Amino acid sequence: MTAPADAPETSGATTGGLLSYVRAVGGDEAVAQVLARTGTTASLDELEDRSRWWSYDLRIRLFAAATEVLRDPRTMYEVGASALRSGMAHSLVLLLRTMGSPRHVFGKLPRAVQKFSTTSTMQIVATGRTTATIRYRLHDGYLHSRLDCLYTQGLLSTVPAIFTLPPARILHTECQSDGLDACVYHLEWAPRSRLPWRRTRRTTVDPELHALRGQLQALQSAATDLVASDDLETVLRRIVSRAAEAVLAPAYLLAVGTPGGGAPLVHSAGVPAEQLPGLVGALLAGDDLGSSAVVADIASSRRTHGRLAALYRPGDHPIGDEAAMLAAYAGHAAAALDLLMALEDTRLEASRAGALLSLAHELAAAEDVDAISAVVAEALPRVVGCSSASVMLWDPADGRLRARASINLSAEGAGIFFETPLSPEDTPELMELLTNREPRIIRDADSSPGLRRLLAQIEVADVVALPLVAADTFLGVATASWETGEAPEELTGDVLARLQGVGDQAISALQRARLLETVRHQAHHDALTGLPNRVLFLERLLAELPSAGPGAHLGVLFCDLDRFKQVNDVLGHAAGDELLRQVAARLGAAIRPGDTVGRLSGDEFAIILPGLVDPADAHGLAARVVDCFDEPFRLEGREVTVGTSVGVAVHQPGSDAEELLRQADAAMYRHKQRQSTPRPAV
Repeated sequence: MTAPADAPETSGATTGGLLSYVRAVGGDEAVAQVLARTGTTASLDELEDRSRWWSYDLRIRLFAAATEVLRDPRTMYEVGASALRSGMAHSLVLLLRTMGSPRHVFGKLPRAVQKFSTTSTMQIVATGRTTATIRYRLHDGYLHSRLDCLYTQGLLSTVPAIFTLPPARILHTECQSDGLDACVYHLEWAPRSRLPWRRTRRTTVDPELHALRGQLQALQSAATDLVASDDLETVLRRIVSRAAEAVLAPAYLLAVGTPGGGAPLVHSAGVPAEQLPGLVGALLAGDDLGSSAVVADIASSRRTHGRLAALYRPGDHPIGDEAAMLAAYAGHAAAALDLLMALEDTRLEASRAGALLSLAHELAAAEDVDAISAVVAEALPRVVGCSSASVMLWDPADGRLRARASINLSAEGAGIFFETPLSPEDTPELMELLTNREPRIIRDADSSPGLRRLLAQIEVADVVALPLVAADTFLGVATASWETGEAPEELTGDVLARLQGVGDQAISALQRARLLETVRHQAHHDALTGLPNRVLFLERLLAELPSAGPGAHLGVLFCDLDRFKQVNDVLGHAAGDELLRQVAARLGAAIRPGDTVGRLSGDEFAIILPGLVDPADAHGLAARVVDCFDEPFRLEGREVTVGTSVGVAVHQPGSDAEELLRQADAAMYRHKQRQSTPRPAV
């Protein structure tokens, strides 16, 4: 019997990726022809919705129609092979990249299959450094298709490309379409080069950076999308749809409590109707849904709305820490629901609703902390009716509150405001905000001496301070100020609701900005040591080239640890990772202020030396680097002696960044050949 079109057998990521490829090759007309030939009643938007799942039968009909319309028998191979470019699963690419190598990815690939299909089982028969044998079997009751086989081969070929390697070569020796029990694929791929410039020439776009940019765009567009409608049902549907961009799963469930205590608002995708009531009850009760579920609270600092879950089949499990990304989307959902619930509950006047909605759109377009602070400060007078406003953010590094934005202060007052950080030791009002975290009115007449002096200097009399708190994290304070005698007598009713509406959106936007900053940092820094990675290192080296010249020579040191592999082999990879962290710390202590240390790959480090008075100074700094390895490293309770080989190169007119790095690398290998390094005492 043919499964229904929306049977949870094929992910919308697959149907969406196919249609994206057809559009790229044949245009919108080709997409329309594919849908017509398939005979499906599903709309294009539905087929491109990643939260929707479809039947295996519809999947194969789409594959056949696309092959016919594009008139290319290898269409489905190309669809699979283009998955990285089409952005079919940015989050999955990032998770797989953290596994370190194609071999490790292939070892975990059977668990990733559950994100795209529930009708097949993958088994890794064997893996080597550059080879793998995979057995892929369609479950009983389904008719195998060679088009599906081609698509699978295309997908498998992309795994090495995740690590900027050429696609894998595939030998398909056994096919289930020939009556055999399963398809068998033999894969072979090129080894990873130790030379960073050789790796970067193999592909025009690093898949990891492409995926990170895709995640950034998804986070930014999610914020805009969720506040683009004031219809509750539309927002609930969009929350579930957007969740699929964070975590690919066969089913999703969103349950939101109603303010009046009535029946919860529920939106689901892929959840059988008979299971829905029990799952909704367990989800809202906070019960543990087991290891086959990824759950995030839809909660803001103001209220908890409900919970969002991505659900796998029993026995299947998430890959990596997918809860973090789902929680990021849940934060946007909470901000959107805060706004909608406020409109539903209180039906405040149109001016307030319009101002808050305008603020939501403005915050969605603001990408960094300073821009968000400016938007919030500018919005407060028109939303709350105050005379001036500001945003101050908490600096955890020195434990002080610092001004980031203000509106309607005099030029002199603004200058003083930005130059005067507040510390809890000197400002009792700030200590109170840190402890009880409730909004309060601060009047100049009864404030502490230091704060009274600041208020007088910036010509402000009465201030309402609104703490910005996300969960248990104090982010800062938004302030609304009035002329003397114009501030509200107490914080209740409409004024408090207006302030909290602005504050909740500010908190969500600041969290998003910090998440974006984290993702940007991850895109340019080595996750193990925190040092600049190859991409950022080369960017900084390029930036130093224009200033290189007589009296300000530019040097590069290329360092390779001696006997690092033996440490890994004898003490294990955890000890090897700890060694790399300690090496990074020693190199950072050995260099001058203004120098840059980067980890290029494995046990290879490089150092940029700008502003050298004499080219020979580079060799003195290289000797300092070598000397910092004299002291043994402490690993797994043992003292381990590890040396380094260092190559030196100084910029010559006409040479570029890659040439300079290549010269340092070559010098390092000459140094390694000259010296005889003792084996580590492990």
